[in-house]
Amino acid sequence: MRRGFLCAFGLITITACVAANAAWGQLPMPGQQEAPNPLMDPTAKPGKVLLFDLDARFAKDVRERGGAAFADWFSQDAVALNNGQAPVSGLVAIVKSANWDPKVYQLTWTTTDAQMGPSGDMGYTWGHFEGHSKDAAGNPVLTSGRYITMWRKEKDGSWKVVLDAGANEPAAAGDCCKVPNS
Repeated sequence: MRRGFLCAFGLITITACVAANAAWGQLPMPGQQEAPNPLMDPTAKPGKVLLFDLDARFAKDVRERGGAAFADWFSQDAVALNNGQAPVSGLVAIVKSANWDPKVYQLTWTTTDAQMGPSGDMGYTWGHFEGHSKDAAGNPVLTSGRYITMWRKEKDGSWKVVLDAGANEPAAAGDCCKVPNS
């Protein structure tokens, strides 16, 4: 009886730590209201908690190390779909394309939700991203949009990104299709 209690207590403690870590890593974007954290829902399934934790660790690593960290999370056969660009297929190509320095370009994201597949070895996260950089004149440049990341459990037990796709936010109302005044 005591052993069963200790196992259950240990499992609950580990789950709470993972949820707290994932919740901490998902800070709201600047100027964005804090959304309710789905992980605080007592009915959140372990698969969802795991995916939120993966996305939080991925985001933290990229904030700290930039493009090198971004590429480190991808599988050998991964695909990256960036808004308005050709698909980038395979880890070698992703490593080559993810060559930004976090001092020059900062990519951040906030996970909105996650879903684990029925087999427990594949799932996805999605949410909002922001990219901060400067143009040639030193003016701030912001890109933002939505993303989806597909995760797969590898043979060695690690989790890797197999698909990452992003779409920029649409232009603000009235910014599109203006005819210049002469």
